[in-house]
Amino acid sequence: MNTAKERLLKIIDEIPEQEVDKILDFAEYLKAKKEKDLSKDLTKASESSLDFWDNDIDDEIWNDV
Repeated sequence: MNTAKERLLKIIDEIPEQEVDKILDFAEYLKAKKEKDLSKDLTKASESSLDFWDNDIDDEIWNDV
């Protein structure tokens, strides 16, 4: 049974070099998109955790420190 990765590698081996560049461009695009989505998720998570500290009681206490 061939995995998708094995099938892709076979196709890459069979096509001309200039076509491989197109596949590489697309693979790099997918990788960058995944990294951007992860970064966006981490940013959202950190922003939501900041809401916990944004309250009048903590603000009053920290004003005197």
